Amino acid sequence: MPKEFMYRGHDISSLQSMSMDEFINLLPSRQRRSLQRGLTPEQRILLEKMRKAQEAAKNGEEGTIKTHVRDMIILPEMVGVKISVHNGKEFIPVEIRPEMIGHYLGEFAITNKPVRHGTPGIGASRSSMYVPLK
Repeated sequence: MPKEFMYRGHDISSLQSMSMDEFINLLPSRQRRSLQRGLTPEQRILLEKMRKAQEAAKNGEEGTIKTHVRDMIILPEMVGVKISVHNGKEFIPVEIRPEMIGHYLGEFAITNKPVRHGTPGIGASRSSMYVPLK
């Protein structure tokens, strides 16, 4: 049996039934300070779109929300929504799971590509001048 998700001693259903102020008090200091200062207009728009998407999902419709708002903190009411987060070049699809609560959206759409070193090309270094051509 899979382990039930708990966030600081609360399960997902109790987190979703909490008021925003009660939930904010559970968060780490950086997220708590950010939310206590209030949501930006862009974050409010995203939250409204998310609520509409959840209503549409109940009716059987499915759609993803595209956003550039990487600094939005994932709240319990967002769980289950599919969001495409912009990483500076493209939109990365992210499905919000309970384990993501309290993190920022931008953490799940990495902005840089890991470097994959291959074999050096011709002219890459002094020693590559003497590599025989195949």
